Amino acid sequence: MLDVQVATLANQAMNFFVSGKAPRRTGNAHPNIQPQDVFACRDGEIVLAVGNDGQFAKLCEVLGRPELARDERFAKNASRVRNLAVLRPLVAGILEAGDRSHWVAALDAAGVPAGPINAIPEVFEDAQVKHRRMLVDVPHPLAGTVPLVASPMRFTAAPLVHDRAPPLLGEHTAEILRDIGIGDAEIEQLRKGGVV
Repeated sequence: MLDVQVATLANQAMNFFVSGKAPRRTGNAHPNIQPQDVFACRDGEIVLAVGNDGQFAKLCEVLGRPELARDERFAKNASRVRNLAVLRPLVAGILEAGDRSHWVAALDAAGVPAGPINAIPEVFEDAQVKHRRMLVDVPHPLAGTVPLVASPMRFTAAPLVHDRAPPLLGEHTAEILRDIGIGDAEIEQLRKGGVV
């Protein structure tokens, strides 16, 4: 979805430079490609990213409303944008009546870009998240181990190392103060004074 966000930002910037008008906020919705937004389902939310008229026709088939793709208010993207106040509730009403997994599977099979918006527990049960070992247990001096989210950036010649837990409050204060030239006696005075 980052690619979609970057493309949206670039599109908004170009529209600003051409028209001189700053884009208004649209939340998760795309400002000029519709329907493209977050939609509630019976048991969660999905993000829908219909990018063209062909995908819209497929969406209408999946939703059981093929006639919407032929409706002049929605047949072309420009018309869908103009009539979004009518279209969005239609799509939302159908999606909220079904389960998220049903819609994601049906939309995927039809070639309509969509995906679930996972809650945190669901994120860490995802097969790809597990495969990439995105959750790591790191030794901790007080808690035994702590679960941490690993960096998503992976480099062949520089493997990730998870050998330090987040520092305890003040754990490295003396070390940092020594590094900037403060001696042990002064550090002890700062401690006694409650400064560090």
